[in-house]
Amino acid sequence: MKRIIQPEILDRLPPDDPRAIRSRQDLRRVNGLMGNHHLMAEALQKSFRDHPVKQIVEIGAGDGSFLFRVAQKIAPRWPDVQATLIDLQKNISQETLAAFASLGWHAEAMVADVFDWPQIESDAVIANLFLHHFDDEQLAGLFRMISRRTKLFIVIEPCRAHWPLFCSRWLRAIGCNDVTCHDAVVSVRAGFCGHDLSALWPEKQGWQLTERRAGAFSHFFIAQKTS
Repeated sequence: MKRIIQPEILDRLPPDDPRAIRSRQDLRRVNGLMGNHHLMAEALQKSFRDHPVKQIVEIGAGDGSFLFRVAQKIAPRWPDVQATLIDLQKNISQETLAAFASLGWHAEAMVADVFDWPQIESDAVIANLFLHHFDDEQLAGLFRMISRRTKLFIVIEPCRAHWPLFCSRWLRAIGCNDVTCHDAVVSVRAGFCGHDLSALWPEKQGWQLTERRAGAFSHFFIAQKTS
């Protein structure tokens, strides 16, 4: 299936638009159905088996709910983490930041273009359902920046395949609104399969790259520095 990138409605709506608010609620449910929180938490814990992570940066963080649910799973083992949530829009509420604090995490919301990313170094950079918005040239440039700022990069994206595409057309059946139903189809068509992301990583030597399908709907990529 050829990769096709098209605009998504949610990206063009103001954060306080009622359709946008409803769609973000839908996305929290969709993430749960995809099992992405569990996959990310497991990958982080395996990668830092010998010592806890101290800093995590999430790019394309949206309303912060994804990383919060990941934090709920791993905070008992890692109680003191600095989390920086980067997004182009101001979507993260003070209530969400307070919820991180209740877990013992220190969360900061940063409004920034990921391609003009501040000089932040961290133990891990993560992205969930974000990279499919960009073409290969943009991704290659982003990967070059990330490879200089972290030793671990974990990505979960839509799997570009016929079954996820078929299921994406039926989200209205579980109550998703028109924005979510449109964007889900667009996301799968712009998703990844095979070794799409590994091929764009700038440095193969000194890095261990893992890329595979995860579950029925997700595509998983991890780049971990080995030297």
